[in-house]
Amino acid sequence: MKDLYAILGVPRTATNDEIKKAYRKLARDKHPDLDPDNPRAANEFKELSAAYELLSDAERRGQYDRGEIDADGNRKNAGRSWSWKSTKSTGGDEKPFDWYFKHRRDKEKAGVKVRGANVNHTLTLDFLNAATGAEHQVGMTNGKRLSIRIPAGVEDGRVLRLKGQGTAGIGGAEPGDALVEISVEPSAVFQRRGLLDIAAEAVVDLDIAILGGKIGAETIHGPVAVTVPAGSNTGSLLRLKGRGIRRSETERGDHYVKLIVKLPDTMDEALEEALKTWAEQMRSAKTKV
Repeated sequence: MKDLYAILGVPRTATNDEIKKAYRKLARDKHPDLDPDNPRAANEFKELSAAYELLSDAERRGQYDRGEIDADGNRKNAGRSWSWKSTKSTGGDEKPFDWYFKHRRDKEKAGVKVRGANVNHTLTLDFLNAATGAEHQVGMTNGKRLSIRIPAGVEDGRVLRLKGQGTAGIGGAEPGDALVEISVEPSAVFQRRGLLDIAAEAVVDLDIAILGGKIGAETIHGPVAVTVPAGSNTGSLLRLKGRGIRRSETERGDHYVKLIVKLPDTMDEALEEALKTWAEQMRSAKTKV
């Protein structure tokens, strides 16, 4: 008998967050698209998603822990199981899921309506796609491939609901939904500030930091030229209005450039003399005060 906790690799005492974290990692590692030569990959992924769907539901998890339902979500000792294994009891050469579809037709004839089940998927995005929005094709656990429009500024952990894209309902009931959880990879260049603002560092040479001038800076929308005011220092922030996340014409964040002043790799005599003169002048001014 399969153990849902073992499938997810967590103890029975695992918290909801630990279960969610384990599922997200396994869903990325075991997705069928990453192992196209493995004929069992799709079934293993479905089993993983089914385990998470049951254990992420507090009520059903409690029923499972108390032994009231089995790993497939069927009530124990409450009539015939929906498991494909029960097809053997009918005799003959029934194929797996034959009994399931027969039982489904019987319920439809009896006028029973059951809403279709939701299906789950975890989609990993790089930082730029999450910040600017993108179009993605994803393979769901029910075999469907869906085109998903990712909205600009989607947050890590957000769940996109695609209505009606789950499994079909019984007896004319509405189908379930497809639930796509977004996992955003961190960026080595950009950081998010709140919902719409973006920050990044930019290196500025000493002469530009002192005298002012222009430098190039990377934003999520591409490189731009930035004017550095004279007398800027490491840690100074320059605001580029409207260069952050753009959710709409009225919802636009800003990009903040954090300056990092870089000393020359080699010091020439003229620069050293100028600095010595400046340092002496500063000491003299402080002494007079």
